Amino acid sequence: MATKIRLKRFGKTRSPHYRIIVIDSRSKRDGQAIEEIGLYHPKNDPSVMKIDSERAQYWLSVGAQPTEAVVAIMKRTGDWQKFSGDTSPSGVDPQPPRRDREAEFAKALAEDGSATAPAISKAQKKKSDEAKATPAKSEDESSDEAAPAEEA
Repeated sequence: MATKIRLKRFGKTRSPHYRIIVIDSRSKRDGQAIEEIGLYHPKNDPSVMKIDSERAQYWLSVGAQPTEAVVAIMKRTGDWQKFSGDTSPSGVDPQPPRRDREAEFAKALAEDGSATAPAISKAQKKKSDEAKATPAKSEDESSDEAAPAEEA
């Protein structure tokens, strides 16, 4: 059986995510894979490229043919250089740590001592909106309640 190492597309329109798979060369692009050996998320900055190096080396050694896109990804991760003996440099940029927005907000608030925090949670805001929405008793209703007391 002729096998290929290629990309299997996932994700939404304009937001592709790929899995790097080993599959029979005659199957559909998104068909049943023999094995999934990696991930590729091109829309992240920098792109996420993860390949199980041991499994990729195995499949390359038994004759699986990678597509051009997969070869480019393998060159970035260094797996292609291990297989072919190429000496060109490899490297994937690491993902930057996510920013802590709450800490940045607290820091900015601490720097500006005169400002007050708009710390209204959704629950508090909902309660205040409900209080505004319920009508207060009108003057007619309050006078009707007082009238029976005067008659007695």
